[in-house]
Amino acid sequence: MNNNNKNRFSFKKSDNSSKIHGLLPYRRSPIEIESSEQYGYDNIEYNLAESSVPDLKMKDLNLDLQNLALSYGDHLGNPELRHYIAKDGKDLTPDQVLITSGASAALFIIASSLLKPGDHAVILHPNYVTNIETPRAIGCKSYYLKLSFEEKFRLDFEKLGAMIKPDTRLVSLTYPHNPTGTTINEADLNRVISLVESKGCYLLLDETYREMTFNTTMPIAATLSSNAISVSSCSKSFGLPGIRIGWLITQDETLMETFLAAKEQIFICNSVIDEEIAAHFMTKKEHIFPKIKEHIQTNFKTIKTWMEKNDYLEWVQPSGGCVCFPRIKPDIQVDLEKFYKLLIENYKTLVGPGYWFEMDRKFMRIEYGWPSKQELEGGLESIIKAVQESLI
Repeated sequence: MNNNNKNRFSFKKSDNSSKIHGLLPYRRSPIEIESSEQYGYDNIEYNLAESSVPDLKMKDLNLDLQNLALSYGDHLGNPELRHYIAKDGKDLTPDQVLITSGASAALFIIASSLLKPGDHAVILHPNYVTNIETPRAIGCKSYYLKLSFEEKFRLDFEKLGAMIKPDTRLVSLTYPHNPTGTTINEADLNRVISLVESKGCYLLLDETYREMTFNTTMPIAATLSSNAISVSSCSKSFGLPGIRIGWLITQDETLMETFLAAKEQIFICNSVIDEEIAAHFMTKKEHIFPKIKEHIQTNFKTIKTWMEKNDYLEWVQPSGGCVCFPRIKPDIQVDLEKFYKLLIENYKTLVGPGYWFEMDRKFMRIEYGWPSKQELEGGLESIIKAVQESLI
């Protein structure tokens, strides 16, 4: 094993408080410290910790960039790329789409534009780290709408309604959900939108996995209301995380002007190379994406069969995305420190431990969309062996 990566998982985690006066309390999250790319892909044999589909290669796109001018780009984003994104939404226009440096930048722009210290936000929990950490760093009063295994990670509308106060600025949801893979339907989405409209706040819907649902694909939330803001990217569903292209969508012209101003002050515009690759992918999407979905379905069947046959783990079966969030059964006593140590050091298998999402360590996010079928099978077998060797 590369010595530079040997102790990745023993790095000291940052706490919530800044030790330097005047700094916002940003902290590195375990999900980033212990990510596959930080640990080192060469040190992992069975990578079940990703949250995306297999990475594409430049040769898959057959793209010639020789004549591309390496200039500043349109501040809203490549017009052709915004055109393709807008085509996917009813009555959506390219000017309602802002291209960002990945979905994480879109989430940062939205949170830092809408929230200030002391503002109130309702945030789904568990969730993708940026949705949690940026409002927290700003000093926002975050109320967490917690999903539970016992309730099958279902969205509780009554609880959500009760949590929205007169001073609530933002409701932040993610569907299909990361890390559980659960979904809501269009009727549920409309119910949430009606709720935020009646309360006079905004809905942020992180819909990065929207096109990976196993059922009917929901409409883009931002097309349904000016109170809804949609976020997505090329990373998770399309296998292009390396180009760092995401976007946000809003009908509200004033909001878009603010979001654009924020983008310009942070990074002005995106890389024209990255945007050109993304736009070119969109021209081939109808040929490439069906193969991606077929791969996901093949691997989903593999992990579903595994879950049905093993005696150690239980799950809420996902209905979208490419991740799931099983847990070691509560009545099975396991030395969890030993389990995770064995898993990575002996079996070279990486999963997303529950603490990545501020959840019990018996939970783990398993990614079944990124590995090959053989790699997935090998990683799942390693999990069982590590559990068996860690029983108390």
